[in-house]
Amino acid sequence: MANGGQQGGQRGGWPERLGPEGGRPARAGLSETILTFLERGVSLVVSSSDRANRPRVGRALAVQVPADAAWIGVCLDRTANAALLAAVAETGRIALAATEPSTHLSIQLIGEDATVTAADAEAAALAARHVDAFAAELALIGYGDAFTRALMAHDPATLAVVRFCPSRLYDQTPGPKAGSAVPP
Repeated sequence: MANGGQQGGQRGGWPERLGPEGGRPARAGLSETILTFLERGVSLVVSSSDRANRPRVGRALAVQVPADAAWIGVCLDRTANAALLAAVAETGRIALAATEPSTHLSIQLIGEDATVTAADAEAAALAARHVDAFAAELALIGYGDAFTRALMAHDPATLAVVRFCPSRLYDQTPGPKAGSAVPP
């Protein structure tokens, strides 16, 4: 739905806009609906602040959600996001905003227990797949592949993964429910 999830002028709560829950057990305390959304070609923006409360923001390359883990991981280029990663390491605070550009469907996840870890080959492969999916998503709204590849350029050797357990979720889709809490 290219109009932010609206149908006939009515807008349901965030999870309803993605369809019914599949009934499978949640990973990282999140429903499969939310996890599926995070794992497709969405825009991923991460933010934090340091101890002096200076904001730091960066573009993430992928979300990693292992089948048996209680955490999610966000893949970031270490070089491009040095200040952001330092702030996360210092405070443990993180916010992840995920937006589907073609619909503006958006969700924000907040964590207070974030840790910065080294990325492995699996995270690098995941980042490459997510960049491909994001390129396909942006193509739907007229952005060329060269633009997306430049925006998402990174060196797989400099990746980091920020792991956290989401403690709060918010609907950030533009409209009357923006900012409302979303059940995990």
